[in-house]
Amino acid sequence: MTLTGFAVGGIVGLTGMGGGALMTPLLVLVFGIQPGAAVSSDLVAALVMKPVGGAVHARRGTVHTGLVRWLCLGSVPAAFVGALALRGLGHGDELQHRIGLVIGGALLLASTGMIVKTVMTRRRSARPHTDVRAVPVKPIPTLLIGIGGGLIVGLTSVGSGSLMLVTLLAVYPQLTAGELVGTDLVQAIPLVAAATLGHVLFGQVQFALAGFLILGAVPGVYVGARLSAVAPDRVIRPALIYVLTLSGLKLLGLSTLGVGIVALVLAALIGGWLLTVSRLTRPTTATPTTDTPTDIPATTTPSGVSPPAADGGMQAGNRHAAARHDGALGSTTFATD
Repeated sequence: MTLTGFAVGGIVGLTGMGGGALMTPLLVLVFGIQPGAAVSSDLVAALVMKPVGGAVHARRGTVHTGLVRWLCLGSVPAAFVGALALRGLGHGDELQHRIGLVIGGALLLASTGMIVKTVMTRRRSARPHTDVRAVPVKPIPTLLIGIGGGLIVGLTSVGSGSLMLVTLLAVYPQLTAGELVGTDLVQAIPLVAAATLGHVLFGQVQFALAGFLILGAVPGVYVGARLSAVAPDRVIRPALIYVLTLSGLKLLGLSTLGVGIVALVLAALIGGWLLTVSRLTRPTTATPTTDTPTDIPATTTPSGVSPPAADGGMQAGNRHAAARHDGALGSTTFATD
């Protein structure tokens, strides 16, 4: 369980995405944890993970504080309402089944959001960098993003990174990737805190489970952040999309055979995409040639006489004499021009 927390924390540190989207389905599908307990315990672990990345970005100055305020104005109450709304989905096995369906839908939304984010980032034209504080806030769209993201996080623990980053990217194209991630991580701290409080009061938090996750997640986030400059995002993100899509389909009730078929098709598509990207980004190197150049002029000495060749004998003497004769002719021609 601790190793799972470390692995998920490392992915969060590398990409800024995938915390709840990976942790919750792993707890449900791999470890057999009830969906309600998985959501509640994952939120407790996320409450410890988020400030680690947020503090790094705050020190770097990649946080838009005005944007954070408007996001929190919508996300904090919505997250609490989302946690409370779980009580209205039913009881016992019926509740767990419905939570699983909600999580599955959120995972498919998250994987779709990652694909959209990748496409939008690649197509976004280069812009002159401006101070993050100079980007004007759009109150109504930002508030709606906070409400929608907070509600989904409160219900499923999924979406604070994978879903909200995509919508922020669409509304604020002026922000760089680092500023988007930093702003989202900081606003996620009060968002996850509100959702966690709701689940502590109304959910099924297993503090022992959350403790084991935290033991692995905190160092995982740190290591992932240190490796983020080395590990290629074009490899990590497709793998994350692959896992989220299959997990979402499984939680939505797709048969094992169906999941297997989708897995093979996705693997082929992602493999082809990675191969194409690697070919497009591969640096081109000049091919060395062994042919003797024929159009390069001979190097001359200050007196205009070419140096003798190194092969000695009669042929060398003849070439030396010819060079001196050509030099003399060249000097004469230059003087009469």
